[in-house]
Amino acid sequence: MPTSTPVRMPLHLQISSMLTREIQAGVLVDGEKLAPERQMAAQLNISVGTLRKALLDLDEKGMLKRVHGSGNYIHHRVEAENIYALFRLELISGSGEPKAQIIDIERVPKTEDIPEYGQSDSAFRFRRLRMIGDVPAALEEIWLDASYAHSISRSEVSDSMYLFYKEQLGFWITRADDHVSVADKPAWAPNDWPPTPTSCFGYVERLSRDQRGQVAEFSRTWFDPSTVRFVSRN
Repeated sequence: MPTSTPVRMPLHLQISSMLTREIQAGVLVDGEKLAPERQMAAQLNISVGTLRKALLDLDEKGMLKRVHGSGNYIHHRVEAENIYALFRLELISGSGEPKAQIIDIERVPKTEDIPEYGQSDSAFRFRRLRMIGDVPAALEEIWLDASYAHSISRSEVSDSMYLFYKEQLGFWITRADDHVSVADKPAWAPNDWPPTPTSCFGYVERLSRDQRGQVAEFSRTWFDPSTVRFVSRN
């Protein structure tokens, strides 16, 4: 099946998002002092300038305390904004930045096997291969209510759907309700996913609500339990 490369987030936002997830997961704890900026930039293989932009983003979110002459300290705010705050898949071993490859985007009538939601009888259906780092971790099928857009092109869509909604469509997701179970691989799955044959997949059905409390999308995610786990943290 054809795929396309979505719009990548700026590198400093990727770094900020990665650090935010580590703070929220408790890898970086409240009050912990970060390594000196030059050392930290070298560890992340980025420039000091890029790191400083990422740290400024954390500072603006209230997740970092910068003490002149002393350094940068973690300030843990669970409610801080993060475009991947509701992303609940992680690698069993290691870590990585979420990425996605679009398989297809179509405007289609809503089908009987999805919940009733939204103001339109149709939806924009996104099918994507979700990567975590370089690992092909999951398949996603996202049904965005068609009342939110007249048309959508592949070139507009970023790795983070929620960032795309906020920057391109003018609304944002504030809550997601997940139901987790197991399921067979969908019929539309690429033949080469997953790389190692698996008979059963983790399965997540999600209803996501916008800032007005209305359900904006329904999504289905199939993930490979041999490499990925579902984690929900309060």
